[in-house]
Amino acid sequence: MEQSAFNQSLLNFLKTSPTPFHAVAQIAGMSENAGFARVSESDTWNLKKGHGYYVTRNGSAIIVFTTGISDLAETGIRMTCAHTDSPCLKVKPQPEIVSRSYLQLGVEVYGGALLNTWFDRDLSLAGRVTYLSEKKIIRSGLIDFKYPLAFIPSLAIHFNRDANKNHPINEQKDLPPVLAQVSGNETPDFRTLLLQQLKKEHPDCDADTVLEYELSFYDTQPPSFVGLDREFIAAARLDNLLSCYTGLTSLAESDKQTPCLLVFNDHEETGSLSVAGAQGNFLESVLTRLCPCAENLSRTLARSVMISADNAHGVHPNYADKYDEHHGPILNRGPVIKINAQQRYASDSETSALFRYLCQQAEVPVQSFVMRSDMGCGSTVGPLTAAKIGIKTVDVGVPTFGMHSVRELAGVRDAFYLYRVLKKFFEVPNRKDINR
Repeated sequence: MEQSAFNQSLLNFLKTSPTPFHAVAQIAGMSENAGFARVSESDTWNLKKGHGYYVTRNGSAIIVFTTGISDLAETGIRMTCAHTDSPCLKVKPQPEIVSRSYLQLGVEVYGGALLNTWFDRDLSLAGRVTYLSEKKIIRSGLIDFKYPLAFIPSLAIHFNRDANKNHPINEQKDLPPVLAQVSGNETPDFRTLLLQQLKKEHPDCDADTVLEYELSFYDTQPPSFVGLDREFIAAARLDNLLSCYTGLTSLAESDKQTPCLLVFNDHEETGSLSVAGAQGNFLESVLTRLCPCAENLSRTLARSVMISADNAHGVHPNYADKYDEHHGPILNRGPVIKINAQQRYASDSETSALFRYLCQQAEVPVQSFVMRSDMGCGSTVGPLTAAKIGIKTVDVGVPTFGMHSVRELAGVRDAFYLYRVLKKFFEVPNRKDINR
């Protein structure tokens, strides 16, 4: 695949994936188009050698894998992990607020969002709605309003002259978006609105009552190429849907002859402790089904390697002093190996060397990131997965500006660079320089 086609498809994926539920639905469809068959956790699996499969959990996490043609205990599995969630504003269960004739919705902050970036944006709403059908069966469906239906207006500077110097944000008071104006004592029922939207998007839906929902606001400004030479990608949810798309595209082009696996978990931004998160047993459950024998599973994991792909911090030209001067990744100069002495990243000398070697083989530049020694470091699903599964792991990512903003920035070349490296990782014949 050429870089321009790759990036255009990436933008399309980002635009149609406003929530983890939509992202997983897109990934499932892309997997099927690439010849991967769906399996369910609740069914008996009859897997065939040299085939590809995928399985979802909670509709927000997905594992895509190839069985390969060799004994897993002799070759191990090439694995890549990423996450489907991003910081956002989630709607509360009883959200309706009417103040001075304005209808607003109460929201809860999900993850470590840069809250100031959510003000004065055209916002829409998407997610999963769980309803009771006319036949009294509980079902779920996805909705996406798509059009701008909400706005969080800033307070004019005339009422806060220090707004540009010091403006703390109160999550409870300052963030409820404005949806509409209402008259008198009218209080619209939010669940009725959701029921109407559900039937609009799914004409054959027999929904009778909306029981619950998991909905989040998102910025409707579409992803775009920016810069004098269109050298950047500006979009929401680059962290970490960029890695999900890149991993899947790489695996989809493999010949399925080598055992490979992608795991995209939910809830990384809140600690991963959930049924769909990296601290859950989703990956462990799938690996156990691939290797029912405990000894063979241990042997398989000992020969396996994980690439944890999650966006890295690019050195910001306006705040260069916030970075270690020798470890400030530059956009469009290649993927980044992330290293931390406190094990906030899972990279070690062996796994970092492997990734660097793969970059050489793919003819891709590579960079390193280490946080300043006097500052705290973020983390990824890499250390969690490495510790829980017992697999050697390297943490890498595409350098990014504005991480956790409503709109982030990455380089047009870096995602394609990472795609080429992961493609090499999934393609290289079994050799001692890949499998330990």
